[in-house]
Amino acid sequence: MLQSTSTVPTVQPAPPARSTRWLSAPADASTDTALRLRLLGERFHPGHWGWIVPLAVTVLAGLLRFLHLDHPHQLIFDETYYVKDAFTLLQSGVEMNWPEDHNEQFVAGDPQPQDTAEYVVHPPLGKWLIALGMAVFGADHGTGWRFSAAVAGTLSVLLTALIAQRLFRSVFLGGIAGLLLAVEGHHLVMSRTGLLDIFLSFFVLAAFGALLLDRVDGRRQLARRLGAAVARNGGAPPPSLMRYGPWLGWRPWRLVAGLLLGAACGVKLSGLAFMAVLGLMTVLWDMNARRVAGVRNWLRAGVTHDGLYAFVAVVGVGALTYLATWTGWLVTGHGYNRQWHETHPPEAWWQHLVPGPLRSLADYHRQSTQFHEGLASGHDYASSPWTWPFMGRPTSFYYEGYDDGAGGCPVDTCSAAITDLANPVIWWAGTLAVLALVLIWLGRRDWRAGAILGVYAAGQLVWFLWPERTMFFFYTIAYTPFLILAITLCLGYLMRFGRPANRRRNTVLVLAFVALAVAVSAFFMPVWTGEMIPYEQWRARMWMSSWI
Repeated sequence: MLQSTSTVPTVQPAPPARSTRWLSAPADASTDTALRLRLLGERFHPGHWGWIVPLAVTVLAGLLRFLHLDHPHQLIFDETYYVKDAFTLLQSGVEMNWPEDHNEQFVAGDPQPQDTAEYVVHPPLGKWLIALGMAVFGADHGTGWRFSAAVAGTLSVLLTALIAQRLFRSVFLGGIAGLLLAVEGHHLVMSRTGLLDIFLSFFVLAAFGALLLDRVDGRRQLARRLGAAVARNGGAPPPSLMRYGPWLGWRPWRLVAGLLLGAACGVKLSGLAFMAVLGLMTVLWDMNARRVAGVRNWLRAGVTHDGLYAFVAVVGVGALTYLATWTGWLVTGHGYNRQWHETHPPEAWWQHLVPGPLRSLADYHRQSTQFHEGLASGHDYASSPWTWPFMGRPTSFYYEGYDDGAGGCPVDTCSAAITDLANPVIWWAGTLAVLALVLIWLGRRDWRAGAILGVYAAGQLVWFLWPERTMFFFYTIAYTPFLILAITLCLGYLMRFGRPANRRRNTVLVLAFVALAVAVSAFFMPVWTGEMIPYEQWRARMWMSSWI
């Protein structure tokens, strides 16, 4: 059953009598236990099923993502950029230019990059991850350049199942979340394609999971330290300590989150939006914990005792991680713009304190920012962020038509397509779930709804800052796991809606929704994996003209 992990509201201040009632407990081991119950609720013990169910849906996800991963045997959509960039990273440590129309030669196993550095606008980490698969399996077939994406997509399913299980305190709901993501077509296509965005999605999801662990660890530390102080003070709260509360000490999971968010930025700079939202979110969680514990100046303490350290852990560690992703560019010396500092000596006094390669890297980022702000080239599959919640214009990655039995087509006309089309039932239910979460957060002060909405907003709303920029639906993969979490939270509320006698019926409704989502995924599977089907069957799956 879905239940909150906190027994108090998370936004409205609690009355002083309620927030300090625990301090009147006897000075024994139960003092910090009582506070821990208020901060975290009862312990959740998933048992063996807590691993069996997530691993089961992960195996399913792996089968869907790795089977026939080398099909089609060609570079599709933006693989023409990122896969070839990954190859030159392996060879030279930086991205190099390629001759025009070199895809067929590359796929044939005869890559011949040029000896001049290429100007690229995305950081190198995602391409390094693609390169790892190519280093193991080779660069002359799709398994090599898509392997790392399939690994990231499969692990994302495992993380989603585990996060949902702990977030909603239910193995059943965790299994539903993992299953929905495992069969979701948008996530499946991006996990089977050598693009960057699945890595961004994975690192954001992993960072969120790390901050959830930090939330639990921080609240345990707060309960332990306040409980110990009360015990030392003869059962009464020390007034000086309760003014701001204790420092919560070492926060290793927050450092892990900073590293993961830095890695997300090292894939795409849109990771900065997630870093900002998640960094703020973890401080708000700490503020609320101090308020619930009875700390008088919890708002100021959240800034001085938590916020500054969180900034160092998330932004500081993230910045160092991001810089580390540019190691190949920094140490080789022949990357694009690498020697810019030699022809542009420092002018201001502080510029003399910055090493030349870092000044060159800063100018590289200046150019990249200008490129992204001015990117307005037309594209047949460009779409506005306004259309993304409704899946108005998914991206076609690959399409081949076959006539008169060519290529083994059993009828007059066949189609083989890979379309970045989400499962309509899941995607549209997710849009409704986001709206429901706004009401849940405002009406019930459910912190989980606020957390999911925050990450969703970071991935969706940031793109409205550049309305003229060319954008694509597949950018939404960064927050797709959180759309699944939004659905799962709503399903959990549905399961416990009404009288206890009706809850079995509600569970049947939940299972019916999941069964429908799986059935729809089976129906759309051919247009997610490039399977050859009769043209009429392909056309039957294009429910809107804008999907073609």
